[in-house]
Amino acid sequence: MPTSVRFHLDEHVSPAVAEGLRRRGIDVTFTPEVGLSGADDAAHIAFALHEKRVIVTHDRDFPRWHGRGSEHAGIAYCYQRKYSIGELIGALVILHDCLSAEGMENNLEYL
Repeated sequence: MPTSVRFHLDEHVSPAVAEGLRRRGIDVTFTPEVGLSGADDAAHIAFALHEKRVIVTHDRDFPRWHGRGSEHAGIAYCYQRKYSIGELIGALVILHDCLSAEGMENNLEYL
């Protein structure tokens, strides 16, 4: 049986997104909660890969990371200010409901 997508929000994403996802029963971590404030991209990738979490980010470096063929648990990239907080939550709920953790491995989704 496929495993549900779990998220890790990097420090560029509003903590309100984590709160909104949690209200919908979605498993999510946020950078300060896991001691990654100020950490480099490699630390976020390593944490998310170890925890099998899809990184949610506005940081353009993560799509580049993906382009280099580096292993990761999945990246959900959204241009900053493209969506309101509510719209971003909605897009992540759809991703959560439509894709599995296994389906996100080493994949990049543009929101």
